[in-house]
Amino acid sequence: MENSEGARAIAFSEEQEALVANSWNVMKQHAADTALSFFLKIFEIAPSATQLFSFLRDADVPLDKNPKLKAHAMAVFAMACESAAQLRKTGKVAVRETTLKKLGDTHMNSGVIDEHFEVVKFALLETIKDAVPEMWCPEMKDAWGQAYDHLAAAMKEQMKLLSASV
Repeated sequence: MENSEGARAIAFSEEQEALVANSWNVMKQHAADTALSFFLKIFEIAPSATQLFSFLRDADVPLDKNPKLKAHAMAVFAMACESAAQLRKTGKVAVRETTLKKLGDTHMNSGVIDEHFEVVKFALLETIKDAVPEMWCPEMKDAWGQAYDHLAAAMKEQMKLLSASV
């Protein structure tokens, strides 16, 4: 099945959509804290990842107090969650093409590689599990994992297109 742009439509079930949307609705209430926890978990797993962020390289503020990290974490977390919640309705990753191009460019220029996406996925799933423990189940883990995989694939595709044009 293809969407209007000729891309392969993403199969995301009604149940998966509900699991993602319901958990996102709960997480929205504490989104800033949850988003910061998400990034702190990334840096706990891969401390060198801080070097991928220009605004963290020379920062003299602890990570959990860094206003630029807090703002960045919130923007990334909200985009990932909103995109996941839209998968079934749109049949594709719901991030504006200009945003996707900018993300691809930024991630490529920062030296992000496939392994980094795996760390982020693990951190995202752990963060969601911690944020909504009473809702967490294998089906929710699978739904969020699939949603993240689609977003990561879209970003990697943009990175590949940009590296081919350089």
